[in-house]
Amino acid sequence: MTEITRLLLIRHAQPDEQARGRCYGRLDVGLSARGQRRAQLIARTLERIPLAAVYSSPSARALETATPLAAAHRLGPHVDDALREIDFGELEGRSYDEIRAARPDLYRSWMQTPTRVRFPGGESYLQLRARAVEAMDAIRTRHQGSLAAIVSHGGVLRAMLADCLRMPGEAVFRLDQSYGALSIIDWLDDTPLVRLVNAQPTMVAARRRGFLPAVRFDAGVEVEA
Repeated sequence: MTEITRLLLIRHAQPDEQARGRCYGRLDVGLSARGQRRAQLIARTLERIPLAAVYSSPSARALETATPLAAAHRLGPHVDDALREIDFGELEGRSYDEIRAARPDLYRSWMQTPTRVRFPGGESYLQLRARAVEAMDAIRTRHQGSLAAIVSHGGVLRAMLADCLRMPGEAVFRLDQSYGALSIIDWLDDTPLVRLVNAQPTMVAARRRGFLPAVRFDAGVEVEA
């Protein structure tokens, strides 16, 4: 019998307005009022699915998204530093206009070939992808045959999806990851199957089970919703 392991990837909800127009990865920014409402909506939408665990980036915006979801399942979020957004190093907290004026060559390379840039004092996309995939593999191995949620950032979740789809780095930004959006990856034994990408909570709600596509994890087989 094929064993199914499911990961639900959730991008954090809308951040505080102070982040608008600025470069923020490790910079700690919480949720806006709208983001807090979206976090509650995600929790309500997914409260009926059999979540075994909720993992979160340590960033405030991710934890504030993960905590209501975990609480709905009487869980606490597991904080994993490997789920942090990319480290922009010296560029953290600076506006894009400031970076373009102060570091025009770096800014041009970043805009033209974003996955080939290593940020001064920070990380490159390849480093981000390596730690994101390692974290994803560890979580799915730990929860084989069940369902776990990962609440993280656009860069981290794109890297996970791209790895499962065997996409080259330069194509990663073809994957949209909206605030508060959900993606679903199932592993059929050790083979990943990307079932859903960048869905809003209302798109995956269902009357009986609370979410599609449905899997009966106690039997290890897919069932029709």
